[in-house]
Amino acid sequence: MSAPVLRSGSLRRRTIVAVVAVVALLLIVLAVVVDLALGARLRGQIEERLRDRAAATASLVGIVDDADLAERLSDQGLAVRIDSAGGGSVVAGPSPEQLREGPGGPGGPGGGAPGERSALQPSPSSGVDVVASEVSGDDQLVTLRSTLSDGSTLTLTASAVGVGETLGQVRWIMAVSSVGVLVLAAGAVTLVVRRSLRPLDRVSEVARAIGAGERERRLHPTRADTEIGRVATALDDMLDDVVGAERTAREAEQRLRAFLSDAAHELRTPVAGIRAAADTLVRADLDGPEREMLAAHVAREATRASRLVDDLLTMARVDRGLDLQRVDVDLRTLVDAEARRVPLVHPSVRLRTAVPDQPVAATVDVDRIAQVMANLIENAARAAGGTGEIDLGLRTDAGRAVISVVDNGPGVPTAERERIFDRLVRLDTARASAAGVGLGLPIARGIARAHGGDVRCVASPTGACFEVELPLTTA
Repeated sequence: MSAPVLRSGSLRRRTIVAVVAVVALLLIVLAVVVDLALGARLRGQIEERLRDRAAATASLVGIVDDADLAERLSDQGLAVRIDSAGGGSVVAGPSPEQLREGPGGPGGPGGGAPGERSALQPSPSSGVDVVASEVSGDDQLVTLRSTLSDGSTLTLTASAVGVGETLGQVRWIMAVSSVGVLVLAAGAVTLVVRRSLRPLDRVSEVARAIGAGERERRLHPTRADTEIGRVATALDDMLDDVVGAERTAREAEQRLRAFLSDAAHELRTPVAGIRAAADTLVRADLDGPEREMLAAHVAREATRASRLVDDLLTMARVDRGLDLQRVDVDLRTLVDAEARRVPLVHPSVRLRTAVPDQPVAATVDVDRIAQVMANLIENAARAAGGTGEIDLGLRTDAGRAVISVVDNGPGVPTAERERIFDRLVRLDTARASAAGVGLGLPIARGIARAHGGDVRCVASPTGACFEVELPLTTA
C-alpha cells in the first residue's frame, strides 16, 4: 500500500482562482436578481398606469362619447377598445404590430404634454367604476381588460418594448461593470493573498536554514491561535524534538564509545594479568608455592573477567528488554531471605531489618529483585569496610513498595547521586578497591525500571541510602 501523497499545488493560485470565482458567481446572481426585479418593476409601472387610465376613463363613461374617450386614450400611445353594454364597439390607437415596434405616443404610457387635448381632463364623475380587471400580454405587450359597473368593457394595450430596451442597457452596464470588478478583485486578491502567505515563505526559509545546519533557528509566532501560528508552533515543537533527539543520539553515541573504552580498559587488566601469569607458568620451571600462587592469580583474574563479562551481558539484556518471570509474592519473604544470606557472606557486618506487620504484595521476578537487593547490600558492605552496620527496611508509600538499604559508610556526595547510575562509573573512594567495575547500580536500576519502579540514592544522616521502588499488586 503506497503512502498518501500530499497535494502540493500552488496555494496562492488556488486561493486567487477560488476568490475570483466566488466574486464572479456573486456578480452573476446579482445581475439575475437586478434583471428580474427591474423587469418586474417596469412592467408593474405599465400595469399601474393602465389601471389609472382605466379608472379615469370609467369616470367619464356616459359623460364623454366613447369615440372621444378612445381617441384621447389612443393619443397617449395606447391601443383602445371600448365595448359598450348596448353592443357597440369603438377601436382606436395603433395596432399590436405597431406597439411591438415601440411606443406610439410622445411619452409612452402616461406620456403626453400637459395642456394637450390627449389628456383626460378632470370632470364630474359619472358614477361608473371598474369592477374587475385582468392583465395579460407578453414580453412586448401589456393588455388590461377592465369590466365596468355599467356592463361595458374597456381594453387597453400598451407597448412593453421599452422594458426590454431598458433591461438590455442595464445588462450591458452590468456586464461591463462585472468585468471591471473581476479585474480589480483579481488584482486586490493577488496582493492580499501574497501578503497573507508571506509567513509560509518564512516557514520554508527557516526549514531550509535548519536543514543547512542552523539548528537553533526558530519561527517564534506572535500568536499561536491562528492557522499560521499553529503551523509555526507545530514546526518549532517538531524542530525542538528533532534537535533534542539528535543531541540525545550524539550523547548516547559518546556514552557508548566511553562505555566501550572503559569496558575494554576493565577487561584489559585481568586479561593482561592472566596472560602474564600463563606465560610465566609455561616458560618458567616453577614448583611448590610459586606455582600455586600463579595459578591462584590466574583463577582470580579469570573470575574478575568473567564477572565483568556477565555484567556486560546483563546490561545488554537490560537495554534490550528483560524477559521477566513475574509471580505474586510478599516482599517481606524476599527481605527475610536476603537478611538470612548476609551473615553467611559478610559475617562481620551488623544487619538490622525493619518490615511491616502486614503483607506487602507485588508481582515481580523474584530472582531479579533478589539480585538488586544483593547488589545494594554488597555495595553497602564494601562502603562500610566489611565491619560496619547496614539497615535493610521495607515500607509502603503512596501505593508503592520501598526497599531501603542504608550503611554507615562515607556516603555519596549530592552531586554524584545520579551520576553513579551511569555505566562504569565509580567514585574515587570506590576505585581504591579492586572489587566492582561500576555496572552494579546501572543493572539494579534497569531491573527496577523493567518492573515499573526505580532505584534512587537519597539523602541519609549516616552513610548512603539506596531505595528500590516497586509497584504494589492491585486488588
